[in-house]
Amino acid sequence: MFVDGEQFPFLADLRRAWRDIRAECLTLGDESFEPWVQREMYGTGWSVYGLVAFGTRIDAALMNCPRTADALSQIPGLTTAGFSRMDAGTHIKPHQGWVTTVHRAHLGLVVPDGDCALRVGSQTRLWREGDLLVFDDTVVHEAWNYSAHTRTVLLFDFLRPGRTTDQADELPPEVAAAVRRRTRDQK
Repeated sequence: MFVDGEQFPFLADLRRAWRDIRAECLTLGDESFEPWVQREMYGTGWSVYGLVAFGTRIDAALMNCPRTADALSQIPGLTTAGFSRMDAGTHIKPHQGWVTTVHRAHLGLVVPDGDCALRVGSQTRLWREGDLLVFDDTVVHEAWNYSAHTRTVLLFDFLRPGRTTDQADELPPEVAAAVRRRTRDQK
């Protein structure tokens, strides 16, 4: 299910900074992005540039994006953040997240015209540049980009009201290994 982002006033600053965040993202080379590890969900065409991995800052990546890092530092309970790209023709199959303590958000940075959307439960929404979609990642969801161009969002997770990092959910092994590898490589 989608969540009303207006109930989180701290997201307003992030929304206002979207053009600066997009500009920083667009300076990153294609080689900076890595395929998301759970390839069975999408095949090819989904890549990420990690900034914060399940509570661990990726300092080298954050240094490359100082305005983004500053905007993210204003989000209480931030646990994960990164740029997420979907190439034209990519479809991320229906799946459920496992982290029950957070809300997931997408800030639209580069959104092509065409059939490019996110379905959460029975609701489907289009991404829009400068707009936020906040949702419950534990509800079955899927995403697709059937446009002719790449879609890029700032994807991030933040603690749900009343939750703490002490209530962390266990990561799937392949995700935990990728997080360890990425944070080790960035030091």
